[in-house]
Amino acid sequence: MEQALSALYGDDAVAAIIALKVDTKEANRIATEVAKFDVVQDVFLVTGDTDIIAKARFADYRGLKDFVLNSLAPIGGVKDTKTLMVVTTYKEGGVKKPTH
Repeated sequence: MEQALSALYGDDAVAAIIALKVDTKEANRIATEVAKFDVVQDVFLVTGDTDIIAKARFADYRGLKDFVLNSLAPIGGVKDTKTLMVVTTYKEGGVKKPTH
């Protein structure tokens, strides 16, 4: 799977939405820690099956992988992460994007 994703995305920039399931008592602390990373653009505390949503950008797929494994996973209280890679952006920051 990793080889396929690396082959598909190669050295292209990658945007991702990362959903975190955390220890509820630690949600504020964890969200604050996640917000400190330069690659993270937005962090939201949300309701439902997910506790925190983070939007981040990376130079390439390897950067995304390293971030999830080496930066998010070690944060105490993080129980699970689900990473959604952005394929096409239609609107961002209130601005419609050209699509092909």
